[in-house]
Amino acid sequence: KERAREQMEKEREETKGTEEKGRHYTVSVAVPGSILSNAQSPELRTYLAGQIARACVIFCVDEIVVFDEQGETSKTIEGEFEGIRGKGQACVQLARILQYLECPQYLRKSFFPKHQDLQFAGLLNPLDSPHHVRMDEESEYREGVVLARPTKPGRGSFVNCGMRKEVQIDKQLEAGLRVTVRLGGKQNAESKMQKGVVVSSQNPRTVSGFYWGYSVRLASCLSAVFAESPFKDGYDLSIGTSERGSSVDEAILPAFSHALIVFGGVQGLETGVDADPNLDVSDPSTLFDLYLNT
Repeated sequence: KERAREQMEKEREETKGTEEKGRHYTVSVAVPGSILSNAQSPELRTYLAGQIARACVIFCVDEIVVFDEQGETSKTIEGEFEGIRGKGQACVQLARILQYLECPQYLRKSFFPKHQDLQFAGLLNPLDSPHHVRMDEESEYREGVVLARPTKPGRGSFVNCGMRKEVQIDKQLEAGLRVTVRLGGKQNAESKMQKGVVVSSQNPRTVSGFYWGYSVRLASCLSAVFAESPFKDGYDLSIGTSERGSSVDEAILPAFSHALIVFGGVQGLETGVDADPNLDVSDPSTLFDLYLNT
């Protein structure tokens, strides 16, 4: 009985450790695309976008929302930035550069054809995010692209995960899809391929506690940042930033599942509020749980 009790306690501790390993909360950041309009050259616009991406990776941001203060942006990243006058297209360029930098280097050719918005993106330093795994580096998870290769009936598709060998997954998927693959524990060194299982892109974060990059979303106006949240119940903590806000040193963060931090442009969040046809307020602070001077 004593031995059985010890075994039960050991299993309980192991289960507890596994449960605490994952991270279930998310942090989202919203920025206006107009911040690129203040940069005077394509090189500076690209550099500024790179600084945003790097800051978000350092602080483990899970989602970046690019919103248009003027309400002129489409919801796709098709098109090109047409200069400082094309304010809506600044959102498109910022979103495209953010997506490009988030993508592991070995996948970029598959998802990003040559584009004017990315002309200087190759000059930026790599983000070196945890999911940017090097060829011979061991990792439980890897990002990959499904290859257009024939497979035997009942066998899964082949995926390029940036390794010396291709990975055969457990499912048949459409070629060209980006997938998150969990690699099997012990691999046969003599095999021509690796074995892996397709998992949700959230699994590295929720199961293993790894930071696994950010998603990028375009919002046509400030209210759309909230209304089009990818989370079922939206954001349960919203934070606005302004020089008119309270001191960040005095702020007390409550517990949250999905936090959103919104930054304004050069003229502050007031510009986005005034231009948004869906908002009847004039004071931006009423939209947020916390309104802080950062």
